[in-house]
Order: sequence, then C-alpha cells, then structure tokens
Amino acid sequence: MICEDDVYKIGVLTKTHGVSGELGMAFTDDVFDRVEADYLVCRMDGILVPFFMEDYRFRSNSTALVKFEGIDTEEQARRMVGVEVFFPKALAEESEDDAYSWGYFVGFTIVGEETEEIGRIKAVDDSTMNVLFEVETPSGESLFIPAAEEWIDDIDHSARKIYMHLPEGLLELHER
Repeated sequence: MICEDDVYKIGVLTKTHGVSGELGMAFTDDVFDRVEADYLVCRMDGILVPFFMEDYRFRSNSTALVKFEGIDTEEQARRMVGVEVFFPKALAEESEDDAYSWGYFVGFTIVGEETEEIGRIKAVDDSTMNVLFEVETPSGESLFIPAAEEWIDDIDHSARKIYMHLPEGLLELHER
C-alpha cells in the first residue's frame, strides 16, 4: 500500500487528448522526466494507485500529455480528469541533479539549532517568490517558516529532517 508520506504531489490530470486514452497533465515538478520512473501515482477514490506510463511528451514547461497502460479510450481517460498526480519520494531521491521541488519536503521535520524540533512540514506555499513551509509544531500550532536555502544547513533524507539555522526572533513572531 502506498502511504501519503511516501509520495508528493507533482500535478493534476486536466483533460483528455484524442480518442486513445491520452491525458493532459499540468505539473509543478518534471521529476518524472529527470529520474528513471515507469509509473506515476494517482489518487483514485481516496486511494493512492500506481499507473504505469506507456509514453509522455511535453506540451510546455508546465504541461505534458501522458498515456497510461490500461487507459485506452477517451471514456476511460475522462474518468481520470481532475485526478491528482504524485511521485514517489524514494525515486526522487535518486535524481542525479539533486533538484527537489519544495513539495518533496512535506512530511519532513524541521530541526533548529541544538537539535530543537521546531515541527513537521504539513504544506508548502509556493504561490509567491518567497516560498514558505507551513509547519505544525509539537504543541499543534501552525507557523510559517521561509524556505530560504541559505538557512538550511543540512538535509537528512532517510530520517526526513531538515536542519536549519533561523534568524533570532523568527519563531517568536507567530506568537504576536
């Protein structure tokens, strides 16, 4: 069974293309092209299901046409329109260019200086130039921490931890 923590969202299936089961996919991360991956994971009726790709081709920097095995008609493809698409974190870690999307880090724990656990990343807001980690603290509070690369000291992928040095007073800002 594929767990939510084992994948991260890379896009959504937007529309059918043609009559042979091809689907348009809007994506935020082209990791499926940079890593040897035979499949993508789709959320079908609340369950994460792997779908093996027969073929794909890019339409733009953020869209591609994807053909999945077993999806051979327009009617079958139509049932997949609007479905979220995910990529396995384990395969993303094999990427040779070490270029991860920010969404990859959902589920990681942020650790501050002196091994202080700040909280778990529950979402990433990348809607502006200043990407923010939405973090749930051990006490259940939510706070936003800038995902500034210069504040990241180390990333432990196997332990799913990001070690950061944050400017003094940043964590106290949310209390006001």
